[in-house]
Amino acid sequence: MNNPIFWIILVVVALAAGLAIGYFVSRSQAEKARREEENRAQGIVQTASEKANKIELDARDRALKIVQEAEKDVNLRRSELNREVERLDRRRTELDGRVERLEQREQTLNKRQSTVDKRANDIEKLYEQQLAKLQEVAEMPKDQARQILLDEVEKDARNDMARIIRQVESEAREEGEKRARHLIADAIQRVASEHVSEVTSSVVPLPNEEMKGRIVGRNGRNIRAFEQAAGVDVIVDDTPESVTISCFDSVRREIARRALTRLTVDGRIHPAYIEKVIEDETKAVEKVMAEAGEQAAFDAGVTGIHPEVLRMMGRLKFRTSYGQNQLAHAVEVAKLAGILAAELGANIVIAKQGAFLHDVGKAMDHNQEGTHAGLGAEFCKRYGVHPQVVNAIAAHHHEVEQESIEAIIAEAADAISGARPGARREDLEAYIKRIRTLEEMANSFEGVSQSYAIQAGREVRIIVRPEEIDDLASTRLARDIAKKIEETMQYPGQIKVTVIRETRAVDYAK
Repeated sequence: MNNPIFWIILVVVALAAGLAIGYFVSRSQAEKARREEENRAQGIVQTASEKANKIELDARDRALKIVQEAEKDVNLRRSELNREVERLDRRRTELDGRVERLEQREQTLNKRQSTVDKRANDIEKLYEQQLAKLQEVAEMPKDQARQILLDEVEKDARNDMARIIRQVESEAREEGEKRARHLIADAIQRVASEHVSEVTSSVVPLPNEEMKGRIVGRNGRNIRAFEQAAGVDVIVDDTPESVTISCFDSVRREIARRALTRLTVDGRIHPAYIEKVIEDETKAVEKVMAEAGEQAAFDAGVTGIHPEVLRMMGRLKFRTSYGQNQLAHAVEVAKLAGILAAELGANIVIAKQGAFLHDVGKAMDHNQEGTHAGLGAEFCKRYGVHPQVVNAIAAHHHEVEQESIEAIIAEAADAISGARPGARREDLEAYIKRIRTLEEMANSFEGVSQSYAIQAGREVRIIVRPEEIDDLASTRLARDIAKKIEETMQYPGQIKVTVIRETRAVDYAK
């Protein structure tokens, strides 16, 4: 064991073993590191592949979406192009029809021209024959014979010309009447609306039967205050959970209906509050009429009109003529005028504006002197309406001369709208005229503040100014009005004249 060679050999073996062990350890570590690097590389490759797949899928989705949107846009444009092609085809068909009619008319004129030429040739031959005959038989000078022959030929030619002119005028008149009937029938079919029903009463629903007693009030004070403030007749009968408001004036009736509905919902029904509610609802109805004017202009396709003119037009929402609502009538006339103007090649904008505004004066003719055509024209002129439109308004009843084809179209459209079947009825208009005449007659007396005809004209209530009419004068005024009604009006039964004089004293506690 103490042999040095042994230890040297042992050390060499140990070194060799250590080197071998170190080699194998380092090799295993390198192999492990290589495997880890390979795994990491595979992970990176797999992650990159997944991201690439995801990017590819997103790109495909976006591409598919773009393709779908493009196809949708193409389909939309294709449908628009198809509609445009159809419209152009219809227009082309109409133009072809017009060209064909013009060609037929030209052929007719050519035939007539050939007939005239033939007759001229015959006249020329006759002239030569007459000239030879005159020279041979009468031995007249050539100039004298020529003059005689020319006189005869001129006479025959004038007769033929007059006959041809009459024939052409007759055919043109027949063709014009046919075309006019076709245009009117087509316009009516495209625009005509239903007849507006003749209603002079409105029904207000109630939450319960007890509300009727609250509406009437103690000794009838609430219902009297309501009728006096609103100018309507309130009918409380056996109809369950409802009362009826009757009045010939549709604006007053609408204000009363809204006010009574609000009172029944609120529950506070007494004279002072009734007056406040009616005043509030009067302002609300004014706003409704302003909005109605704007909506009517939109429905009629009329633009560029001053807001004040549209507000005045909105008042026609509650105005009727022979049962026909005047605002709906204005919209209908504007549409008819637009169709006629398009067919006749006139200015569509001017024609529609003139037709839409032709009856605007009816919104003010009950408050001012003058005809509704003149009042409407003057009102529109103040707000910068086009002069041709103003002329169309003023001239639609021939009170002034019509200055353009658009004015004639507006008048024709007005006549079509009023005369078409089912547009108007005269019963309501005659009734309203009689009731309005009754109120105007009462208002003509001095000291009268307001007057309301109620109960279908069987009673007229007159509110006087207390500082001008005393109690004795009230009795005399009632007798005078009743006497004037008897002398100037015709009516069935009798009319009750009630004069109301009320004095109020108001003060404030501070």
